Amino acid sequence: EVTETSKKSIVTFSEIHHFLLSDTIITETQKRISNAFDVFDHESNKTVDVREIGTIIRSLGCFPSEADLHDIIAELEEEEPTGFVRYEKFLPTMTKILLERKFRPITEDLLLQAFEVLDQQKKGHLEPEELTKYLTQEGEPFTQEEMDEMLSAAVDPDKNVILYKDFVSMMTFDDTR
Repeated sequence: EVTETSKKSIVTFSEIHHFLLSDTIITETQKRISNAFDVFDHESNKTVDVREIGTIIRSLGCFPSEADLHDIIAELEEEEPTGFVRYEKFLPTMTKILLERKFRPITEDLLLQAFEVLDQQKKGHLEPEELTKYLTQEGEPFTQEEMDEMLSAAVDPDKNVILYKDFVSMMTFDDTR
């Protein structure tokens, strides 16, 4: 016979299990954040150069826009910006971002669809000049340095075109960790 007391115990166990699971996820997330931060903490004083924040965030699988990154940095910097971000400010902000799954990378399918929209003749490739025009003049424009870096990886050296299906497969973030 199930009594009111035993029902309450089951619910309590379930709540404890959920709490422990959440606690484990938070602990693992914070360990990842700490490890990423430590790579750039060259002085081992729990600070990193503010210019490294974008790299740290991306190494954790988050890809904010430049505007979002600027907002995150503004939130992280002390009242008087020193050019450094302190670990104790970075950890809670980044934990929240990761647990809320913000700034997730685009899926391979969606990225492929975007390239297909640009490929109006359905050739299966884009000319480097076409892609450069789109990516430097529309949306959040690439810098020339970013464009050069991307083209060095994207352009097929034999055909001098961007075989975008291959490129998308190569550059899609693997979210299996």
